[in-house]
Amino acid sequence: MPRKLKVLELFAGVGGFRVGLEHANKELFETKWANQFEPSRKSQDAFEVYDYHYPESHNICTDINEISDDEFKQMDADIIVGGFPCQDYSVARSVKNEMGIQGKKGVLFWQIIRAIENIKPKYLILENVDRLLKAPTKQRGRDFAVMLSALNHLNYSVEWRVVNAADYGGAQRRRRVYFFVFRNDLPYAKQLDKQYEINDDKTRYDSYIFNEGLFAKQFKIKQEAYKKRHAAYTLSDDIVEVSDNFSGKVFNTGVMRHGEYFTIDTQALGNEQPTALKDILQPEQDVDEKYFVDDATRIEKFAYLRGPKKINRTSQEGYEYTYSEGGMSPYEDINLPGRTMLTSEGTTNRSTHWLKINNRYRFLTPIETERLQSFPDNWTKYKKVDGEIKEVSNRMRMFFMGNALVTDIVKRIGNYIDYIENNYK
Repeated sequence: MPRKLKVLELFAGVGGFRVGLEHANKELFETKWANQFEPSRKSQDAFEVYDYHYPESHNICTDINEISDDEFKQMDADIIVGGFPCQDYSVARSVKNEMGIQGKKGVLFWQIIRAIENIKPKYLILENVDRLLKAPTKQRGRDFAVMLSALNHLNYSVEWRVVNAADYGGAQRRRRVYFFVFRNDLPYAKQLDKQYEINDDKTRYDSYIFNEGLFAKQFKIKQEAYKKRHAAYTLSDDIVEVSDNFSGKVFNTGVMRHGEYFTIDTQALGNEQPTALKDILQPEQDVDEKYFVDDATRIEKFAYLRGPKKINRTSQEGYEYTYSEGGMSPYEDINLPGRTMLTSEGTTNRSTHWLKINNRYRFLTPIETERLQSFPDNWTKYKKVDGEIKEVSNRMRMFFMGNALVTDIVKRIGNYIDYIENNYK
């Protein structure tokens, strides 16, 4: 029997992490548990799509806050994966310190921490929007530092990188921060101790960041810091102290080990050709007429939305101001990769991909949005509701893909975890 790494997928959506890991090595990565629940919606369409594709795993459609510690302890997962919401990660000390440190109520990162405490996985792969590294506005980097501190307290190391999928062959200019988190008692971590924990040199992890780490191996970068942006910090052992007083810098690449983090502003090497939008478009004869727009009024609306504008507005406090917005191209350049796709894709708004092909305007199709995220064609077409297979609305399919991640990025991360499992015993 081949070895297996058992996976728990949190905030699973329609299964992006699972798709990516299984494309890396389906024999190695076995997703046994998945949790997907959207508290703001009555229908749970994303869960139903996931359950349609993966009925063999234990799929949980309940608020993660309601999963008990005992339930987590019964999951002997080797890996936890998830794209968690970007929120305020500040922490405070509970009343009289009776309950230790408390994160802000409802912040779902603390549920990941609770899962780690109960499961103690070997690895985590996490994903978030890149603005996390600069949040909040009034104390930039604090939220990320709090996360690093929390993971350090649980005896984990963290490697991170902001990845633009188009820099690595993708069809979308989508920037997201990815985390590779690993337990400090693993052979991989112990080998890093031998290599790098030898002195107080603030640049001792440079070779790891530029050449030897997971992201350096899988997503090549230029061999110098952008604008010489380079920093190293020691985090306080007190998470509340980090939350209250953090004032360091966090760049787009880095590693945290044993409470120290080393961070560098890096640039993609630029040796991988992105996929042009035209290369993921369906043949025009296969595109349903409902995606084409011939109505002159609607076409003019898009011209307005995508054009430059200055609008006089009044704030809630009664302050008058001018809202300015620069212009963008009247329609997509299909020789370039697509722009970042949002959940509003396919609606009449500025962020929607607006195509002009053979002198006709149209939207992307659901299949094309799936291709932008490197999902298989028609991945979101069906869902399972109370044992019955039903079709998903096109609008909801667009919404799913706006929320999803580029599965090819996860595939590359999975490839390197496969390498680690084979080479560090």
